[in-house]
Amino acid sequence: METAPMVTALALFVGVVVLIHFKRSSLDYIPAMGPSRPIPSYRGALDYLRDAPRIIQAGYNQHKSIFRVPYLDKWVVVLCSPELINDLRKAREEDLSAARGFGATLAVNYTLGAGFVTNPYHNRVIQTSLTRSTSTRFTDIHDEISTAFQHEIKPSEDWVAVPALQTVLRIVSRTSNRLFVGIELCRNTDYRNLSIEFAEDVIKRARIINLFPDVLKPLVGPMLSPKPRAMARARRHLVPVIEERLRMDNEYGADWDGRPNDMISWLLEHATDDERTVDKLIERILMINFAAIHTTANSFTQALYHLAAAPDYVTPLREELEIAVREDGWSKAAMGKCIKLDSFLRESQRFNGVSAINMNRMVTNPAGFTFSDGTHLPQGSFMAAATYATHHDDAHYAHAEVFDGFRFARMRAGDGGEGGAESMKFGMVTPDPTFLSFGLGNHACPGRFFAVTTLKVMLAHTFMNYEIKLEQNSGVRPPSEWFGTTCGANRSAKVLFRRRA
Repeated sequence: METAPMVTALALFVGVVVLIHFKRSSLDYIPAMGPSRPIPSYRGALDYLRDAPRIIQAGYNQHKSIFRVPYLDKWVVVLCSPELINDLRKAREEDLSAARGFGATLAVNYTLGAGFVTNPYHNRVIQTSLTRSTSTRFTDIHDEISTAFQHEIKPSEDWVAVPALQTVLRIVSRTSNRLFVGIELCRNTDYRNLSIEFAEDVIKRARIINLFPDVLKPLVGPMLSPKPRAMARARRHLVPVIEERLRMDNEYGADWDGRPNDMISWLLEHATDDERTVDKLIERILMINFAAIHTTANSFTQALYHLAAAPDYVTPLREELEIAVREDGWSKAAMGKCIKLDSFLRESQRFNGVSAINMNRMVTNPAGFTFSDGTHLPQGSFMAAATYATHHDDAHYAHAEVFDGFRFARMRAGDGGEGGAESMKFGMVTPDPTFLSFGLGNHACPGRFFAVTTLKVMLAHTFMNYEIKLEQNSGVRPPSEWFGTTCGANRSAKVLFRRRA
């Protein structure tokens, strides 16, 4: 009987907090999508949760430079023009904080751990050691992809329907963790499922936690955190491995014979003393799995849908790869020569992406931040770039609403030729103010080189070993699925596989 008054009191409290916040942080000089007054803007925030892509696209079409959208407890400023996005790229972390912006989006204090923002040393590990591994451990990457495909999609002379996204998640998890924790654990079913499920839980729980005002998050966050359960499950697998690695390092130093060349070793090479504990290292492995698996799996699944819907791309992709493999074998060098393959994947990323907005930042300079056009944002403001709308702007890409798998191959050929330094301008790993999937500048995704190598080998393995088509053979790619600003590959679609004759 006492529940209703408590709920009413909580609702009133939340309403007052939101009202105060919106009055305090009003950005009246920036165009708003929807109502801008406190209570109506709260309704606008609910509309935004339901229909964010349409609202952002409408703001982009109307304003072209900058606008703002209502969240439940704040306004987020959306940048549209390449000039403003370039200002964001050049800004110092102490002025516009990527860590604080990304941390707020994912409620990291309760989902991944505060260290993801306060001490992101794993980014250095990813930028250096993991990137080098795309060459030094290419054979392992290729081997795990081949083995995982063999296990997940049995070669058959008959067409076999495969649930695409779920299957791809398992293959990506195995491939990533082959380099993260080794061959034994990467093939362990429970560990593989943990790495997939934790990332899903982080995203789901962050969305719920972010429905609450900041003042309530310390109460709600710990109750909704996915970390305790994930840590307990991960300990069963990782404690013996990490304890043995620490023991060997302490006894023989960091160069002992047979020391695995994996993420655990790389983390130990960069970790400060307070980070060299079993639980801290397990937490980092979970963080890195979160960053590595779902974005890569969704990107590959979207590309797979495009290839299955438009099989005319298969022959030129095969011919290009066959030439490269004859010259260099299955190697990083061979993948680098596959300009059409790179183009196909970049175009899929442009066309689909993973979010309507990207490059989240928070103004941390007490004096605020002023853009090159004079627009000023006070300290505490949040902003992001209009990624999806930028990628679908005819001013940047001719016929932007049409998927053109070799679009970037033609652009590269016309900008320095195959293999030329200038041709890399349109390579998948190269971001620019009109291709924002990996961010820009110093905060561009540090794992993009590993992710792109994985995507290339997976797609190459697919079209070299299988024939594929959509379940209904309709030639229409399964539609993407949106939740808020997040874009994901269709979760229910199946792709038919048959062993290549």
